[in-house]
Amino acid sequence: MSQAPQQQSNTRVVLSLLALVVVMGAGAWAAVPFYNWFCKTTGYGGTTNVAEQLPDHVLDREITVRFDANVARDMPWEFKPVKTEMKLKIGQNGLAFYEAYNPTDRVVAGTASYNVSPDVVGYYFDKIQCFCFTEQVLQPGERVLMPVSFFVDPEMVNDADAKRIKSLTLSYTFYETDLPEQHASVPPSAAETVN
Repeated sequence: MSQAPQQQSNTRVVLSLLALVVVMGAGAWAAVPFYNWFCKTTGYGGTTNVAEQLPDHVLDREITVRFDANVARDMPWEFKPVKTEMKLKIGQNGLAFYEAYNPTDRVVAGTASYNVSPDVVGYYFDKIQCFCFTEQVLQPGERVLMPVSFFVDPEMVNDADAKRIKSLTLSYTFYETDLPEQHASVPPSAAETVN
């Protein structure tokens, strides 16, 4: 008779542990989307915003925007900003270009992550159009110019922590990604001739 309570106790422990595993798994699954939402909402970590249109006014105050480019260790591309900095008025549309080059003999796909520093300015940095919104695919030997259209939100001057900032850095890092289906099915010899 003493085995029945012991079995019930063991069953409860096993069920509790299974429930804990399910809760931890759900938390891990939700962490990335929640973190992305949090960063986009607050600008945390220099995360930028996406805008559909320019602000309705431009301030008579300039800010210097510096451009930085990096590639992950396993990414074979060469990647750099065309200009390393520009000055523009807060609220004014800026258009910058980055250059990517695939020096390999194979098709390579990449995705860019980005941030703005100092972090506090990320919330006020808005992109209208950017190569970082989609995956980029470069053929062997292909060189491309990729635009980013942006502005610094005039609301920045009302933020006690951001209003004194006179320069910021927009930084991108390209990572190699799996080729999209339409490119992955092309044999390497055929991809070399597509240039």
